Amino acid sequence: MNLSFYTSFNTSLAQQEAQINTLQQQISTGLAVQTPDQNPAAYQAAALGNDQISALANNSNTQAAIQVQLGSVSNAYQATGSLLNSVQSVVEQALNGTTSPQNLNALAGQVQSAAHQMLALANTTASNGTYLFGGSRGSVAPFQSSGSGSIIYMGDGAQSQAAITPNTTASTIANGEVFVSGLAGDGTGSVTAAASNIGTGQLISQGVSNAAAAAAFQSGSSAITVSFGAGGAYTASQGGSAVASGTLTSNTTTGTNTVQLGGVDYQITGTPAAGDSFTLSPSRPQSAFALLQTIYKALASAVSTPSQMAQTNQVLNQGLAGLAQYQQNVVTAQAQNGVTLQAITNAGTSNTNQSTQIQTAVQNATAVNTPLAITNLDQTLTALQAAMKTFGTVQSLSLFNYV
Repeated sequence: MNLSFYTSFNTSLAQQEAQINTLQQQISTGLAVQTPDQNPAAYQAAALGNDQISALANNSNTQAAIQVQLGSVSNAYQATGSLLNSVQSVVEQALNGTTSPQNLNALAGQVQSAAHQMLALANTTASNGTYLFGGSRGSVAPFQSSGSGSIIYMGDGAQSQAAITPNTTASTIANGEVFVSGLAGDGTGSVTAAASNIGTGQLISQGVSNAAAAAAFQSGSSAITVSFGAGGAYTASQGGSAVASGTLTSNTTTGTNTVQLGGVDYQITGTPAAGDSFTLSPSRPQSAFALLQTIYKALASAVSTPSQMAQTNQVLNQGLAGLAQYQQNVVTAQAQNGVTLQAITNAGTSNTNQSTQIQTAVQNATAVNTPLAITNLDQTLTALQAAMKTFGTVQSLSLFNYV
């Protein structure tokens, strides 16, 4: 008997069954290419695309984590700004000239409460339990009370970057700079009235008039002393040399007397007495906590004599200047944080679009044409059934047995 017919039929049968299995697998998985041998180029393109999609998904997870972290930072900044604004209102109320010493003492309580709230804000924790403003030392409360009662910073200014897109990174942590970066006074000089003053004079900063001179004074170490004599005469000296002198007019109450010291214009208000003096020192770093403590002490110790009120007001005016710096610091930090959050949002949109495009390319390379695959499966099954029927018919022929 010639076995070639059987061999040919079995080979065809195996091919058809393999084709049926392949088509059924393609239809069930939706993939036309699952192994490299099926289409090496398409398989490689799909593998690279899936790797890119995975990387973009990791970036998206990083974006979400950073957004939560920086969202908490933004909330803390907003609350801090509101707190500083409330302290400003308290100081302005104290300076309006109609508040009694008793009421000033009551206002001191509000400032003290604000100081406690600010410390809590500065030690805010994220959802993962780390401290927002500790820099890289997120496990340690960044602001702690020292043995003397002052607040010290235990964090650092470290920065940490994480990928939010293949070509973009964003900071993942904040630090406490916004609470410690201010300078005493107006940022150039800090005025202190001598404790022995008996007049009602004050030196109030009106702004920088000579930027180069102001910068030189602030970066130096030599203070300026303003001394008053009889008849409203005054002399300002620095390092033993006179740097300004003059005589006050009768309009000191309205603040028309000005003198330039250390590159800054100062109004001389009130009526300084002979022998009164003021010291203008280069501004040095002053934490927001130290600033609030100074304001609190001035209000808590306020008394009613004109000279004592003048000294209290001198401190409060310096406090207003310091508050303005920290208010600006918070606004700037909030804006920078907002820029980062916006960049993350934009990066998220970009990642989503890019991932969609890559996914489409992967599908185009490997996805099965389901309608065509179903048609081919039906045709192959029909052909197989026909072949089986034909084989059965041929096998039943008596002549076939003698071939």
